[in-house]
Amino acid sequence: MKRTGDIASLFLRYGSKKKVAAPFSPPSPAPVAPAGEQQTLESVQERVNEEIVDSSPPAPSPPPPPSPPPPSVYDISRLPHDPGDRLPIASYPVNDQDAVRRAYILKRPFQPYAHQFESRNIGGRDRQFNPLWFHKHHWLEYSISKKAGFCFVCYLFKDKKTSGNRTNAFTEDGWRTWNREDALVKHEGGVASVHQAAQERYNLFVSPRASQIDNIMVKGNNEDLRLYKIRLTYSLRCLRFLLHQGLAFRGHRENEESSNRGNFIELLKWLATNSEEVNKYVLNNAPRNCKLTSPGIQQQIIQCCAIETRKKIIEELGDDHYAILADESSDVSHKEQLALCLRFVDKLGRPCEHFLGVVHVGDTTSLSLKEAIEDLLVDKHLTMSQIRGQGYDGASNMKGEIKGLKTLIMRESPSAYYVHCFAHQLQLVLVAVAKGNDDCVWFFDRVSLLLNIVGVSCKRHDMLRNVRLHNIMKAIECGELETGTGLNQEMGLPRPGETRWGSHYRTVRNIIDMYAEIRDVLISLGKDTSQRAEWPKIHSIVGVFESFDFVFNAHLMFLILGYTNDLSECLQRRDQDILTAMSLVRLAKSRMQELRSNGWDAFLEKVTSFCNKHGIEVPVMENNYVPYGRSTRFVQPQTNADHFRREIYIGIIDKISQELDNRFDEVNMELLSCMSALNPANSFAAFDAQKVRRLAEFYPNDFSSSDLMHLEMQLDNYIDDMRKDDNFKGLENLVDLSVKLVQTRRHIVHNLVYLLLKLVLLLPVATASVERAFSAMSVVKNKLRNKMGDSLLDDCLVTYIERDAFSKVTEDNIIETFMVLRRRYTDK
Repeated sequence: MKRTGDIASLFLRYGSKKKVAAPFSPPSPAPVAPAGEQQTLESVQERVNEEIVDSSPPAPSPPPPPSPPPPSVYDISRLPHDPGDRLPIASYPVNDQDAVRRAYILKRPFQPYAHQFESRNIGGRDRQFNPLWFHKHHWLEYSISKKAGFCFVCYLFKDKKTSGNRTNAFTEDGWRTWNREDALVKHEGGVASVHQAAQERYNLFVSPRASQIDNIMVKGNNEDLRLYKIRLTYSLRCLRFLLHQGLAFRGHRENEESSNRGNFIELLKWLATNSEEVNKYVLNNAPRNCKLTSPGIQQQIIQCCAIETRKKIIEELGDDHYAILADESSDVSHKEQLALCLRFVDKLGRPCEHFLGVVHVGDTTSLSLKEAIEDLLVDKHLTMSQIRGQGYDGASNMKGEIKGLKTLIMRESPSAYYVHCFAHQLQLVLVAVAKGNDDCVWFFDRVSLLLNIVGVSCKRHDMLRNVRLHNIMKAIECGELETGTGLNQEMGLPRPGETRWGSHYRTVRNIIDMYAEIRDVLISLGKDTSQRAEWPKIHSIVGVFESFDFVFNAHLMFLILGYTNDLSECLQRRDQDILTAMSLVRLAKSRMQELRSNGWDAFLEKVTSFCNKHGIEVPVMENNYVPYGRSTRFVQPQTNADHFRREIYIGIIDKISQELDNRFDEVNMELLSCMSALNPANSFAAFDAQKVRRLAEFYPNDFSSSDLMHLEMQLDNYIDDMRKDDNFKGLENLVDLSVKLVQTRRHIVHNLVYLLLKLVLLLPVATASVERAFSAMSVVKNKLRNKMGDSLLDDCLVTYIERDAFSKVTEDNIIETFMVLRRRYTDK
């Protein structure tokens, strides 16, 4: 029988039959769609009606847009650690759910013991989460984002079809009734409760054969497991060496026909060649599908190395407070990377700084940086409320008073006081001086032109090296120079940069040291007919180079930058405290004033001696000043003494003193004034109990009202003990005091004073550790490794920078973490 009608009418008849067959149910109100969706539904209905009326075949509907691929579940660092931010286990693909569970088991429950838990009014009383509940209930977690408690075991293994007493509260919305501690016991329930069922699944997943977690295997006997771990150990040793040296792992071609299969394979081959014991188990003598040399296995081992290295750092920190140092920079792939370092006081009482990680940020707004820092801290079981200090550069997105990063973090932790990097401020001082004085501007312009001429090609660099080598050999033969280790080294002409600390000083120093060699090269170039096109520039710079103006400015810059360079190197020490740093700044200021008052005669004599040695004409100071290479129209009539002494010498020194006062404004902070009362110098001469008590008031979350009362009584015993004990005589700074308190175990007796001392030592002085991390990043991720992923870069940097912590990690710990990371097959 021939059917009549089109496809649309066929579906309409089928729908009418379903309505007749369906049981009666009260009509439910149609959901109200948004305006855009409503218009879409109306247009679709009109199109269907037109198709039914016209009896024309319907046009094929466009395929639905493809859903975005799920994130990589094997990358542990990308799984959110805060229980309030996690996705349900059921939302992951079925084949990946066990890998997610292993990742979270490896991370352990998120239990921020040191977090400052917020109070909430419940039943007329202020209640808050009690961290002691973590000890009583190992499954309990706390979400900082949702400010609620969650169950770690139920999240991982609760059956979605079951429901029990308070199980939904501990897995979906979170538990917040802090006044009902019995809710935790009720959640655990009896033997047949939902939580106990999830706990049983957890135990079976972790230890299916009642053994340790590293025995999660698929049907493997003890011999297969032993051989597997032997191969894994040799692969691990090769990778540890490469990580320690910051070397690449893979090669361009890694097949067996290649003569260079990459550093990892070649190193493993070298081990096998030189050890018969190693050769029995690896490479060709290993099962073809279980050699443990694939790129994926390499990255997993590297990831485990980084996890254990960070674990060592976090264990050293414990639950203490810390300060953060952060900065951003682009890598060789033009990705903006945010580096984060922690500063804390170790168990010996000494401040230390450790690299925590690097994360790729899409933009450098303060909000994005804050979210990246918070995610990185939470992933390592740290919280923002533990922060007691911040150290950044002076960018507006960092130090802004309204929406800057320091302001956003201080909203989370009000006692996280911000300190502008001292070394960066000092560099800003030098840049301001270089741009604020006309003679300095002229001098550095001539230096730039000089560097362009001398350093334009490798040939001219070789000319400079050969002339210097000839002069050194001649001076050694004449007995003018001594020989020895580290003496008479090869020198170059580095180009000064506004963001390179100490670069101006190194440039000026090398120009003075190689003055004769540079002049010889310039004169040779000025006579070389092959360089005729550049003769005007060369002849001009030779005249400038031999002028008294250039030599005078070079020696003045060398003198002033020499003092500031010593200050910069002292500020970049990891264990530097802020009081010592400020005393060094004050010392630099006093030294500038001493040069201004009494240093002119000695300086002029030194410049004159240099000019006489190299045949440079020294002007008579009583004569009128005539600028070299510049019009006198723009120079005020004055004598040489007025110009060189008053305008240049005194003018530059006054400019530096003014910039030091303006940049280092922390000297006027009340906080810094109170810190000075703890200074042990001169037998604790600066001690002031009122200032110390006022210092404690700057940290209200660490000192309650009762602690302040106890501190007043403890201070009397503390100062008497310190002044009478010979062990504390001769101490010069806060670091020595902290170390001595720990050595004599007085940090237990005077616990509140020691807590204040640690909070002072937490305040960062410079971001040199972050800058060193960027230098290491240029070594690890270079042009040949520009496709390195962000997670691999982070893992390699942690193990490369924190070599000391990495060397303390045992092979057994790394292997255990590797076995937990995912299901392993040993019987292949």
